[in-house]
Amino acid sequence: MGLNFSHTDMHWSYSCFHEFRRKLAAEIGIDLDDMDGFEGTLSWDDLKDDIVPLLDHSDCEGVLTPEECRRVAPRLRQLVSSWPMDDGSLDKYRALELATAMERAQAENTNLVFC
Repeated sequence: MGLNFSHTDMHWSYSCFHEFRRKLAAEIGIDLDDMDGFEGTLSWDDLKDDIVPLLDHSDCEGVLTPEECRRVAPRLRQLVSSWPMDDGSLDKYRALELATAMERAQAENTNLVFC
């Protein structure tokens, strides 16, 4: 059981995807647990960062639109650029695969589906 995406064969367990998003949130200076939809009450509306559609998203269903993919993919690549490739978690590898899937979805003008 876990999370799959359209446009790629990459797979994450729900717990690993949550930890991945926690690391991404830290890269932009926020604690994911402080945010609405997680354990906190802070609004996503106050954040102006292209990675927000990925952070403020269900971890088991839904889509990112082609426009969201166009903005999120380069920001995702930027945020993980300094992460080690061999840290054991595969987070950087998976992040780059996810960015590629977003680019495919955007090029095809289709949604990236979380399933």
